[in-house]
Amino acid sequence: MPRARGRRPAGSNTREAIVAAAKHQFAEHGYPRTTLRAVAREADVDTRLVTHYFGTKQNLFISVVDFPFDPDTLAEGVLAQGPDHAGRRLADLTIRTLEDAATRQPMTGLLRAAASEDEAAVLVQRILTERMLSPLARLLGGDRPDLRAALIGAQLTGYLFARYVVALPGLADADTDELGEVVGPVLQHYLTGRLGSSGPV
Repeated sequence: MPRARGRRPAGSNTREAIVAAAKHQFAEHGYPRTTLRAVAREADVDTRLVTHYFGTKQNLFISVVDFPFDPDTLAEGVLAQGPDHAGRRLADLTIRTLEDAATRQPMTGLLRAAASEDEAAVLVQRILTERMLSPLARLLGGDRPDLRAALIGAQLTGYLFARYVVALPGLADADTDELGEVVGPVLQHYLTGRLGSSGPV
């Protein structure tokens, strides 16, 4: 059957065209309002090719968004100076990375979407806790690693939202070194400190 006129056939450049179109669509319209059909239209391909390469919109988003942290190497960097410095290392890494607007944009966009879109909220859970923070908490050997990961996630997403989205006075213009000194001990407690009034660490 001849293909529709003007449509790009499957080939060596098709995936790259879809990726470029998806990046533009997600940046322009956000996660909730981006559709596979719109991505296909911009890439000049049939929508079935988008699902062929990526499956769902969720998988497409994960594949094309330039996430500012590499989940596979995060723990190695955070633990480079030992467990006692992990909180400060995580704070410094997060704060320094988010100061770059280009690397911050995917996270702010994802958090905005997660606030109103269930599917985007699942993405945050998968990337932030399952792939990044829970493995880190387990490496440190403390009790209740999933709770520790969730507390760290709450701290970091709250920081991102308050500093860069809401721009809370006092926080939005604070010095990054000072923020590292303040946030680091909080993260250290969540990573290795005692949770609750009793029980082992």
